[in-house]
Amino acid sequence: MPDRSGTNGLDTVKAGLFDTGKMWTFDYPPTDYFAQTYNFTPDAAWFERARLSALRVPGCSASFVSEDGLVFTNHHCARGAVDAVNRAGENLPETGFYAPTLAEERKVPGYYADQLVLIEDVTAEIQEAFDRGTTDDERIANRTQAIAALEQRYKKSTGLNCNVVTFYNAAKFSLYGYKRYTDVRLVFAPETMMGYFGGDPDNFTYPRYDLDISFFRVYDDNAQPLKASNYFRWSLGGASENEPVFVIGNPGQTNRLYTVAQLEYQRDLLYPTNFFLLDNLVRIYTEYLAKHPDKKLKYQTRLFSASNSQKLYIGRLTGLNDPVLLAKKKDFERTLKAAVAAKPALHATYSPVWNEIEKLQSEKRTIYPEMNALTMKGLGRSQYFGLASDLVDAALQLKLPETQRARQYKGEALDSLKRRMYPTDLEPELEREFLTLQLTVMASSLGKSNTSLIALLQGRTPKQAAGALLQETMISDKEKVTALLNGPPDAILNSTDPFISFVATTVNRARDLRTQYTEMSAREQARVQRLGKAMFDIYGTSIPPDATFTLRIADGVVKGMPYNGTIAPYFTTFYGLYDRHYSFGKKEPWNLPERWLNPPASFAMSTPFNFSSTNDIIGGNSGSSIINKSLEVVGIAFDGNVESLPNHVIYSEDRMRCVGVHSSGILEALEDIYKADRIVKELKAGKMIHEVH
Repeated sequence: MPDRSGTNGLDTVKAGLFDTGKMWTFDYPPTDYFAQTYNFTPDAAWFERARLSALRVPGCSASFVSEDGLVFTNHHCARGAVDAVNRAGENLPETGFYAPTLAEERKVPGYYADQLVLIEDVTAEIQEAFDRGTTDDERIANRTQAIAALEQRYKKSTGLNCNVVTFYNAAKFSLYGYKRYTDVRLVFAPETMMGYFGGDPDNFTYPRYDLDISFFRVYDDNAQPLKASNYFRWSLGGASENEPVFVIGNPGQTNRLYTVAQLEYQRDLLYPTNFFLLDNLVRIYTEYLAKHPDKKLKYQTRLFSASNSQKLYIGRLTGLNDPVLLAKKKDFERTLKAAVAAKPALHATYSPVWNEIEKLQSEKRTIYPEMNALTMKGLGRSQYFGLASDLVDAALQLKLPETQRARQYKGEALDSLKRRMYPTDLEPELEREFLTLQLTVMASSLGKSNTSLIALLQGRTPKQAAGALLQETMISDKEKVTALLNGPPDAILNSTDPFISFVATTVNRARDLRTQYTEMSAREQARVQRLGKAMFDIYGTSIPPDATFTLRIADGVVKGMPYNGTIAPYFTTFYGLYDRHYSFGKKEPWNLPERWLNPPASFAMSTPFNFSSTNDIIGGNSGSSIINKSLEVVGIAFDGNVESLPNHVIYSEDRMRCVGVHSSGILEALEDIYKADRIVKELKAGKMIHEVH
């Protein structure tokens, strides 16, 4: 094996057969590969049932697990829903939720579940539109228009929510039609301390002891439990070691087909920028909640999200800074270039693309830091700058004749915009920290010669400036902001408020930078599409496309892993849960809820609780059912180990693991700890067992 500490042997590193992963699409099911690898040849009906049993919920995956619309996903996918149904006097994140009867299931406002019921190949129509363009901008515009027209046409003819999905860097396109269910009710969610047992320290680790599960129920248009024709049955015993299993879910995004130049741009610029912001957000929320524990219900989910993303970027940066990993990516690229060069029909068209993409990365590097610093909204930004940006945008629009304004700045839409513009959740103590962070980024990226920044900071450090600006601004006064918004536009553009003044003096530069970056990205997209076509011409569907938060099937086997100089077993038990509770002195985040402290004698501590497998997963796969060959649920994916985090750019099953909650452990907890007999009976029977009144 090459020496990872230097360059020795890196020129001998070869790309692996499955470096691009195993996230297969249902458009091109890998039947032959499954037969060769597992001696298992599923037919079309198997794939269709797997597809129709799976669901996509906001930000996550899920599945039907009974014919009466019972839906299974992770606890961390249900946190927002739990908060939404929490009633006055309740603290469901602390106590958990269980509906003992059908009538007590709580409808979650704004929640939905999407079922993929239609797949159509629309590549020819989109490619024809793309090829009609004579410039990169025209090609991208034509492609965008063709996609919008297809989505509208199919939605009108089918009544489904329709999206065009891009595969193989835009070499292939499919139209996906989703049946959306909007009456979704919460049935069960454990306490947060069980759904996120071990908290951030245990996140992205294995062995693990986490009951990261929740149940919902989908209801039909008549407010009755949906009769689901397809669902996954429940496995009582789960999977055994080395048994093939399949993750059915919606992985969010991978960049495995990116060029080396694109990956280096992410490594050197994009990822460090995002990590810096996330690292500081974790610090800010942690310190704030330590001082204000009464705010936990409101801000804990934000902290969880920031800390989760923080670790993701650590893993991605670790992967991209691994010389062996990058050597494998370079070998894959060399091999593809050679294959293209060997085919005269491909060579002239595609061989120059790599250099063109590399040049675009260099151009993006020159403007990204300044553009990022002048971006007033988004991750790690203060709402004071965001509101100032909204005010300046409104003023510039209102100076135009109404016929030339954007739609949201006309008539009733404008009145509505004015009413909604002022933030409803300004927390001054937090905003001061966010403002300090944003000013720090500006000071680092804009340099000492930027006159607008000089005027804003006035020789003060970012921390000093943040405190002073919050004293000087009128933006913290809603009435004054409303009066300014309802006055003449020039009153905004000429305002001496420090936030508004800074935005007003930089808005044109910020717009120019965004325009340049957008144009560069358009040129890059056009070349990526050409490269994707070349890649598809060489490899076809023998390798899966990058993830796009659309439905995939990922194969693997149940397997332990090398761990801390020893071996981690393929499953953990409830004994380990209690060991961590007592070994850490019953302290958070390893403290157990009250109901878990004295389990009944019937509770089998040796039951498998969590388990690991080699399935290829990434963010978005959370809540994916892990099934066996018989389409039975053996568990649910909720995490990967820390070694899996470079999965964003490359897959390897040597040490990377999918971590799931075991199907038998779930039943044991539901039955003996939560006394959720109604759910247990439904899972075992595959349908509701009618209640006796």
